[in-house]
Amino acid sequence: MDTAKGPIKTPANIAIRRLSLCILFLLFGFNWASAFAHHSFPAEFDKSLSGEVSGRIVEVWYKNPHARYRLEVKAEDGSIEEWDIQTTSLISLRRVGWTEDTLKVGETVRIWGDLGHNNTKKLFMRGVEKSDGTELLPGGANRDANDANRDKADVDLSYTYAQVNRDHPFDISGPWNNAYKFQLTVDDLEPKPTPFSAEGQRVFAATQSWQDDVLRCMPLGLPRIFGSPYPMEIIDAGSHYLVLHVQNNTPRRIWMDGRNPVDDRPLTSMGFSVGHWEDDVLVVETTHLSPGTLDGSLLPMSGMGTRLVERWSFGDDQLSVDREMTIYDSYYSRPLVRRRGSIRSDSVEIIEPAPCDPDGHYRDLLESGRIEEHFRQ
Repeated sequence: MDTAKGPIKTPANIAIRRLSLCILFLLFGFNWASAFAHHSFPAEFDKSLSGEVSGRIVEVWYKNPHARYRLEVKAEDGSIEEWDIQTTSLISLRRVGWTEDTLKVGETVRIWGDLGHNNTKKLFMRGVEKSDGTELLPGGANRDANDANRDKADVDLSYTYAQVNRDHPFDISGPWNNAYKFQLTVDDLEPKPTPFSAEGQRVFAATQSWQDDVLRCMPLGLPRIFGSPYPMEIIDAGSHYLVLHVQNNTPRRIWMDGRNPVDDRPLTSMGFSVGHWEDDVLVVETTHLSPGTLDGSLLPMSGMGTRLVERWSFGDDQLSVDREMTIYDSYYSRPLVRRRGSIRSDSVEIIEPAPCDPDGHYRDLLESGRIEEHFRQ
């Protein structure tokens, strides 16, 4: 159940507020996950460069993959500049009561956040002050620093749906909160430095940030979906587990009957997954993946040559699970590892997210002069 009651007023102490925002960002980065994991925050913004702008809102774009605002700002020389203000996804905003009417066209506001790379007139919003002095935080109100990693499940309640396959050691069906032990799906893979092969280094160096396919609302792919903090729902269908990820409304099947993929199976963003139990650990191997990227920094994934091995280690009470993904790919001289967690919770909502609209990305390409290059690549 969503208990958020909307954006709140905070004291107008600028120094304390900015320090608090920095701490909140570090501790509660999962609130911004869609912005970072979904459309490559580091490709557009520099979180080490903070700034603020004041001006009048002339356009509101309340759509996925992220809400945006167009701001008219008066420059020092008296000229008028247009700034692109970006926030997180609608699902994150709605959790804190942020709606399409929270900021309206014509309002005069002061906005602070992370600046865009290369002196672009872009800013990723961390907070906004309205003309009446009200300050709003898209990330929501302050929370306990350990909130994301606290097991909130009630051991006396049942969170499962039904265990159809009695050969499984226990029932893992039902909703799961994937914000548990979350970290940004950017530069989170081990080991470091990234052990590129020669070909992997060449592909990575040749890829520019605006070429990220997810900016066009294409599928994230399994490695990035695995890293998402949004909930998932598991259904035991007997021969397989059906996993529905709220992120991008993405379904996945983990076949538990030992079947092999057919010879002409096409490559897909979620691949072909086969699982088995090793005592209390669910082991899943995935192949037949489409070429893509592993994270928001656009580490490349070859696709057909990629093999993913996951180990889901459940707690003794089956109310939490540590998930580990090992990535084998010819673009890297050593396997890469990503770790996440999931917990049962009374507050998990499995709802369809707002659809992704790529128009904002195409507008960026048009304004940057890259639209023709995009269609010719």
